[in-house]
Amino acid sequence: MGVLKESKLLENRVALTPDIVNQLVKKGFNILIESGAGERSFFSDESYELAGAEIAASVKEVYDCDVLLKVDAPSVEEAGQMKEGTACISMLHAYLRPELIEIFIARKITAFSMDAVPRISRAQKMDALSSQANIAGYKAVILAADALGKVFPLMMTAAGTVKPAKVLIFGAGVAGLQAIATAKRLGAVVEVSDVRPETKEQVESLGGRFLTVEGAGDVKIQGGYAREVSQEFLQKQKELIQSKIKEADIVITTALVMGRKSPILVTEEMVKSMKSGSVIVDLAVESGGNCELSQYNKTIVKYGVTIIGEADLPSRVPVNASQLYAANISTLLLHLATPEGFNLHLEEEITKGTLITHQGELVHEFTRSVLEKQSNLV
Repeated sequence: MGVLKESKLLENRVALTPDIVNQLVKKGFNILIESGAGERSFFSDESYELAGAEIAASVKEVYDCDVLLKVDAPSVEEAGQMKEGTACISMLHAYLRPELIEIFIARKITAFSMDAVPRISRAQKMDALSSQANIAGYKAVILAADALGKVFPLMMTAAGTVKPAKVLIFGAGVAGLQAIATAKRLGAVVEVSDVRPETKEQVESLGGRFLTVEGAGDVKIQGGYAREVSQEFLQKQKELIQSKIKEADIVITTALVMGRKSPILVTEEMVKSMKSGSVIVDLAVESGGNCELSQYNKTIVKYGVTIIGEADLPSRVPVNASQLYAANISTLLLHLATPEGFNLHLEEEITKGTLITHQGELVHEFTRSVLEKQSNLV
């Protein structure tokens, strides 16, 4: 198995960490690491060698491996260097990468997507989306706190009382819940909006106040994600938060709809209504953004509001993010394979959920349906 150095700009994570390498080597796997693959996560080549891995003399040696492990989806150039029949495990978001799927099919690459792990109890330790979202939710609050010209907690001093910061969070998924917990630990007052009414109990258990939207029961949920949200519901949600957003010091948005562009929850008019000096952190910026004014990988100031659209926040905490991701990917690998090779049961739920291409075919039903819809639109 080979671990490539991540090529995506600003990506600091690595697919395997030395402790996980050591566990896999003890189970009989041979692991080859591209030199410098762990440097940006603060894992040296020497630490990998001590764990039992071999450091490749050249990147070509890594591409000759039977299995390639990555954090981000391979670039088109990287996919073109893979030998025919290679297995590749990484975050793919395959429905967004038709050009990559074409190369996988042509080269008969067996591709597994870490972002497609089904949300079932026995796959929890493989769930990379959740592990990385936890880091993102934490980091979002830290970035917001740094950009805000106020303190978070209530302070009672001889010079007067400082009121606590007000934080408004859109989405009570893993990232949103971690953001609630982090903001509360820092002493903020937290309010939360989510299309899924069942998240109310989780929000309140962390000390947040849940904002209930009329008609939330009609939202279609599948696999933990909102699959279909009506425009009528989104309008009611916007009306509810319009007054709340004027009072907020910090707004954190996390709302995603699988296979589609993220819904706009914070309009330009809402930004205009916010207090000067307030902060928005848009965690959905890679999927189009929840804030109408967000810019990908940029922090901007509009109408006196700082809007943080920095993508891939887990990469800014590379040690822990890599540790969690390495545990995710190794657990999936051990589910799929032994040191002797893969033993795929194509109808088994986890295999079926994560397998994107196999033996020259696109076998993932959801990815195929999204790409077919896109083709029809074109």
